[in-house]
Amino acid sequence: MADITLYELPGCPYCAKVRSKLDDLELEYDVIEVPRSHGDRTEVENVSGQTGVPVINDEANGVEGMNESDDIVEYLEETYA
Repeated sequence: MADITLYELPGCPYCAKVRSKLDDLELEYDVIEVPRSHGDRTEVENVSGQTGVPVINDEANGVEGMNESDDIVEYLEETYA
């Protein structure tokens, strides 16, 4: 199991942006696909306090429930580039 977990919805352009950055940095990560219905996204809501995606957890650095693709990409660049 990787330290980084990405919560995403297939086809989401913001999720694809984060995935692309993770791949560019050659980071290992786990993916959890959330349901299309916001009402069914209890797992990501428990982690981040909201139902939007993308969301990442990075256990190695104590990051839990980071959302907003631009913030995630910036964090990944600052931490792993």
